[in-house]
Amino acid sequence: MAEDNSEDGKSRVTSRQMALALFEDMFDLGIPITEANREIGYQRNNFFTQIVNMGLPARRFLDAAYFIVAQEQEARDQYDVELNYFKWLMRYDSRNLKHLRTIAEEAQDAKIQVTDTPLDRNPNEDDLWVSVQLMGMVGFHRGRIRFDVHPRLVPHIRDPKKSHWLSLRISTAFTRSLARAIYDQVLPNVPDGRTEWIRLEDMRNWPGRMGANAAIFKYFKRDWLEPAVREINEVSDIELSYETRTESTTSKKIDRIRFLLKRKDTADAALASLADASHLYKILKDEFNLSTKQFSDISENREVWTDAHILQAVEYTRFKLNRGQVKKSPAGYLMRALRDNWKMSEAERKMVEVQSKLITEETEAKVAKSETQTSVARSMASRDEEARARMNEESRRGREHFNASDAKTRKELVRLWVASREGKLMLRRMKFEAPTVTEEEILANSELVWYLGQFVFGRVNSVREIA
Repeated sequence: MAEDNSEDGKSRVTSRQMALALFEDMFDLGIPITEANREIGYQRNNFFTQIVNMGLPARRFLDAAYFIVAQEQEARDQYDVELNYFKWLMRYDSRNLKHLRTIAEEAQDAKIQVTDTPLDRNPNEDDLWVSVQLMGMVGFHRGRIRFDVHPRLVPHIRDPKKSHWLSLRISTAFTRSLARAIYDQVLPNVPDGRTEWIRLEDMRNWPGRMGANAAIFKYFKRDWLEPAVREINEVSDIELSYETRTESTTSKKIDRIRFLLKRKDTADAALASLADASHLYKILKDEFNLSTKQFSDISENREVWTDAHILQAVEYTRFKLNRGQVKKSPAGYLMRALRDNWKMSEAERKMVEVQSKLITEETEAKVAKSETQTSVARSMASRDEEARARMNEESRRGREHFNASDAKTRKELVRLWVASREGKLMLRRMKFEAPTVTEEEILANSELVWYLGQFVFGRVNSVREIA
């Protein structure tokens, strides 16, 4: 348990901090990101694999920018980092800033488009079509790079729903544009073991500009496809093969390709395999903040520590957390639960179910009681408001009658009110002497006038009822 808890400090280090630390350790020694001894990557949204007609350097530029966006705790209007760090993330070893600007411009030219128009017809005004630049403003100044990303894209970068793990260590190792483009396109299909059939005409657009011979399959296969497949199998975390076919049985022209995929038996591949189940990866990363070493331990034991085994340990650790029985590192406790195969018993699960039911019933009863009390209070407030409005109206009408009366009648009404129990009480409260108070003093005081109006209204109503 002590060993697990010793990881607590490491588990709190963010991916951004770890990448910066690796950069500081490796950049001065001239060691590229591909040789980092710890994984650097992020959960990339599946729809970013649909980027086409983009060369290898621009893809690396975009990867580095999106990695930075994904690692920030909060979305920003503009991102600002050291240029050497950015170049290291995209494995750009040259000092040719003019060329780097050209790469940035290519990334700015790239767009992602979404449409529901079928391929077999022209669009009409009812169709959906959205086109968004993948990279906004880019600026280099005094050894730093500043850039922004369209705000509609930021949530998809920072918190993707359907996603896959993209390792910058692997993606920057590619030297062939087609190899990188194929790798991007097939990553979401790795858990399924194969892609759908793809038109060769579409695939030729993935890496950007290709030679004229690429339109002829035998040359495309010899000069582009086979070298790309070899590179993917050499440098990446997947093994890839392919099969081809013609569009119809009567045609001899090969125009369809399908890729067959499987993860390699390596720690990097096991981590990516875990990341493929993005909901499980997010639990371990966001809820328990596992360290890279702890992820590696899980990766090395994936044959035994299946998704079900991990979820079992997660359920048990949550149960102990809720009961206040985890005192130090939740991540360390989870790793111990994995190693020792701790799981909730049926009795504990039943207890949690009963407690949850009781809490729910108690909460519902409190809510119902609160709603009843609120309803009663509103009803009483409404009745009080109605009573105040009615009394104000009565006082107003009493004052109108008083003002319309002759001097003798007004004097008599004042005398009667001053002599009444209500009049004496109000005069005493307002510190007036009943025997000496004058009509002028009463009319100058708004509260006394209000009660006088009430009294006059009552007198007038009584006379009318008797009549």
